[in-house]
Amino acid sequence: MSIYHMISPFKNEDLAKLRAGDTVFISGEIYVARDAAHKRMCETINNNELPPFNLQGQTIYYMGPTPTRPGNIIGSCGPTTSSRMDKYTPLMLENGIKAVIGKGARSLNVNKAFKDNGAVYLMALGGCGALVAQNVYSCQTIAYEDLGAEAILLLRVADMQTVVILDNAGGDLIKKAPVNINVI
Repeated sequence: MSIYHMISPFKNEDLAKLRAGDTVFISGEIYVARDAAHKRMCETINNNELPPFNLQGQTIYYMGPTPTRPGNIIGSCGPTTSSRMDKYTPLMLENGIKAVIGKGARSLNVNKAFKDNGAVYLMALGGCGALVAQNVYSCQTIAYEDLGAEAILLLRVADMQTVVILDNAGGDLIKKAPVNINVI
């Protein structure tokens, strides 16, 4: 297993070297979107309209936010269960998303969609949201403010630690793991 420091948005050649089990420290831009935002973005795409940000090469973080304390950039920002986005993920990958960050296993058709679209699924450690928040240096709401905690956010991060769960060659860390790492 290797350790990489990478900048999002990603290029295909950046992701081609990653293998399930590798550690990736992400810097750059990542977008936060959960169920309601995914539903709205997919409806937008299906209506031949543009989503609220350019999806090409981008990373989406399935983040469960908490309120921001005065003087902080963001509250605790740990991952939420990824399988809730499974019905939306193939369309998002087909339209340019190259990485998603969450926790837990994905369905077989979503695993295939990552491979087919040259994308990767990364896991952030559940229960470490306060630690992840230390890697966020900017946070702004960019779309769907009416969704409250499910609005789309743009985070700028420095060295956010993740682990490759699904690589774009078909590798699956959950299947390889000697113990069940499927955290829900």
